[in-house]
Amino acid sequence: MPRRTATMLASTLMLIALLCAGVFIPVPYSEMSPGPTVNTLGDHDGEPVLQISGRKTYPASGHLNMTTVRVTSADYRMNMVEAVYGWLAHDYKVVPHDTLYPDGKTEQQSTQENAEEFSQSQESAKVAALKELHIPVKSWVIVSTVVKDSPAQGRLHAGDVIKAVDGTAVTQPNDVAKLVTKHQPGENVVFTIVPAKAQADAEKADKTATQTQDVTIKTAASNDSAAKRAIVGISAGTDHTFPFTIDIKLADVGGPSAGLMFALGIYDRLTPGDLTGGKFVAGTGTIDDNGTVGPIGGVEMKTVGARSKGAQYFLTPTENCAAAAKDTPGGLTLVKVHTIADALAALKDIRSGDTAALPKCTTKG
Repeated sequence: MPRRTATMLASTLMLIALLCAGVFIPVPYSEMSPGPTVNTLGDHDGEPVLQISGRKTYPASGHLNMTTVRVTSADYRMNMVEAVYGWLAHDYKVVPHDTLYPDGKTEQQSTQENAEEFSQSQESAKVAALKELHIPVKSWVIVSTVVKDSPAQGRLHAGDVIKAVDGTAVTQPNDVAKLVTKHQPGENVVFTIVPAKAQADAEKADKTATQTQDVTIKTAASNDSAAKRAIVGISAGTDHTFPFTIDIKLADVGGPSAGLMFALGIYDRLTPGDLTGGKFVAGTGTIDDNGTVGPIGGVEMKTVGARSKGAQYFLTPTENCAAAAKDTPGGLTLVKVHTIADALAALKDIRSGDTAALPKCTTKG
């Protein structure tokens, strides 16, 4: 066989081998792409996204769209060819698998966690919107979760209201950890609680629960640091009672990133006039009970998805601005927001057409 032919044959076989390796050998990456975007002021699957009863509401036009990201499943194994395509494509982002599923988290575990975060984001969106409208909301600290095989298991239960720890009144969830860690591991800590059932019964009767009980728990040592902290094995959260009913109907969505847009949608429906002035505004961002907007993942995918549906403005958490501004879709203005008040101020400028002073995102933030 002539040397030239042999060289060409060897090169061809090597190329085939490389292509086969690229197709069949998995790489530790996952893929993100633009997901659906839903108008919080409109309908989804035939029913309004926001359903409010017991309070006067107002019609709203325009768009306040929440945005989402699609991700590959936990058991999906990407090959090198797909990874390279994702790196080169504008509408996809390839990230390490552990970024989406850390510590070997299964898809079921991730879905459950996202559902819990989504539920909490809805509650915080309601609280933030009503606070901005100066509508009172009753709040209290509760046992959110109890860790299996921890000192608290069987002693405290999810939904128990924490009134005090060692006789000191509790007003915020982080008060609980601060008071517990004043102890050394092995010491007793006393929780004053309203049992979850008693609290639920009081809420149904529209009364304030008064039945309390003291629960003594021996603390254990934490496993997360060299200096062992005292723990009991619970996480504390906040529960609320609203003066009227607000339901958010949106299935198959998870995570906390729609909080800001839900809050704005609720605010719009409870006030006369249109927040957007009929404009197409989309956005993203977590929100806490005080209206502070937090960063999210996949912002580049969300801006692409929003613009493809016609969005003109995109409300962007301050901490996501630099990443979003590196590749802004044409025709989309990125507006920097840190609080719900910032977002409302920006919407005022948008609907008035006075957009020159809008706080726009740059690659520096």
